[in-house]
Amino acid sequence: MTTRRILGIDPGSRITGIGIIDTDGRRNQHVFSTCLRLGDASFPERLGTIFSELTRIIREYQPIEMAIESVFVSNNPASALKLGQARGAAICAGVIAGLPVAEYSPKEVKQATVGKGGADKAQVQHMVKLLLSLQGRLQVDTADALAVALCHAHASHLQQRLRSTVA
Repeated sequence: MTTRRILGIDPGSRITGIGIIDTDGRRNQHVFSTCLRLGDASFPERLGTIFSELTRIIREYQPIEMAIESVFVSNNPASALKLGQARGAAICAGVIAGLPVAEYSPKEVKQATVGKGGADKAQVQHMVKLLLSLQGRLQVDTADALAVALCHAHASHLQQRLRSTVA
């Protein structure tokens, strides 16, 4: 079975989580994860950092697919707009690198990793650690990014299997 490298992104205008896994459709292995802490730079500079750092990470780790969490409805329209722009910077880095980009809602990500769409952050962290056999403390945004990658690994594997049974 072919191994695929998947880049998962949990976008944010202050912290963007990044997680990379290898998957063969049955087993998943942690490759790399980090958080881009964007600090107090101007908003355009933070967007530039998301784009340039993701471009560097894509070049270094050579994922073949990218998955990103979609924007959820927020009570604060300004926050939702900034999150959307952070997503745009991340998506552009993936598209320019030639990666197909899949988008998943927070509920879909939680459903795929924890088994219920209403799971809290601690449950996602716990399951990501179990699924990837990770030790020690796992940053929330990093866990979320790895969960997005795991969600895509599961969803895309299922889609491939369904296509092969129909064909």
